[in-house]
Amino acid sequence: MRLSLHTLNRRLLLAAAVVGLVALVWWLGSRSDQGMGEGFVSGNGRIEAVEVDVATRLPGRLEEILVREGDFVAAGQPLARMQLDALQAQRAEARAGRDQARHAATATEAQVRLRESDVAAALALVAQREAELDAATRRLARSQTLSADGVVSVQELDDDRARVRGIEAALAATRAQVAAARAAVAAARAQVVGAQSSVEAADATIERIDADIRDAELRSPRAGRVQFLVAQPGEVLGGGGRVLNLLDLSDVFMTFFLPETVVGRVALGTEVRIVLDAAPEFVIPAKVSFVASQAQFTPKTVETASERQKLMFRVRARISEELLREHAEQVKTGLPGVAWIRLDPAVAWPAALALPPRE
Repeated sequence: MRLSLHTLNRRLLLAAAVVGLVALVWWLGSRSDQGMGEGFVSGNGRIEAVEVDVATRLPGRLEEILVREGDFVAAGQPLARMQLDALQAQRAEARAGRDQARHAATATEAQVRLRESDVAAALALVAQREAELDAATRRLARSQTLSADGVVSVQELDDDRARVRGIEAALAATRAQVAAARAAVAAARAQVVGAQSSVEAADATIERIDADIRDAELRSPRAGRVQFLVAQPGEVLGGGGRVLNLLDLSDVFMTFFLPETVVGRVALGTEVRIVLDAAPEFVIPAKVSFVASQAQFTPKTVETASERQKLMFRVRARISEELLREHAEQVKTGLPGVAWIRLDPAVAWPAALALPPRE
């Protein structure tokens, strides 16, 4: 069955279109790889930024979220609040315990003063007993002399001896009271130390609860933009529960890969020009901030030169903070693009990668 001339022409035109499309794709690919000359190398990547999860430190119910997705926030700005009823009750209880501990410390200090007065009274009584003993001893000595001369009766001498022994016993008892009073003072002072420790423990408990209350207000750890909310008011979150996600717009970069044949010529701080697919008319300056020390996408050990040329190293180009601050509203992550690196500093950047003059 023969094909009609019209059908044959249509097939020839279709084949020619396919060939032309393939040639166009090849030309575009070769142009994107080699269109800037031998002194330049490029890699594909996406704009990324440091992400920070803002999470709760303690479990509880999320009471309020103070920001919305897309909002710019400053470091230290309140972002959300947790419910504080339980913590406030704990703080009130801790304060009552501290007041009780302070009263106990005051009472023990009064006990110390009371015991010290007991010691003073016992010492005065000891002095009195010692004076009485001295007088009784002198009287006994005279009675013994007079009894030898027959002036004093034996009964009177025995009474003086008994009086001395009685006063000696009373003096010993009084001295024992002094020792007991001093022991009571030492015990009271130990109680004072314990009471003061209880006050310090209560103060520490209040400080801990106050820290928990401060942590219940979630603040931004750094300046950035709210990327998305994870939780909603009213939800009960566990310790470490995520509330929202922040993008640190002061640390924006593009990660791309370069072959082993050229990565050795790329140093930290090397100038980079980034062109995004969404805005090819704009050139974004950056600098190399990281070069991987190990290759990826290939075996760890290779034998031939052709295999070594397949090694790819991860490279990161960081955009300056000054430029990011000037264009914070336009910064978006996830945008694909091409990062160009100039391998030879003596070669001028082509017009397509030239930066516009700064005003």
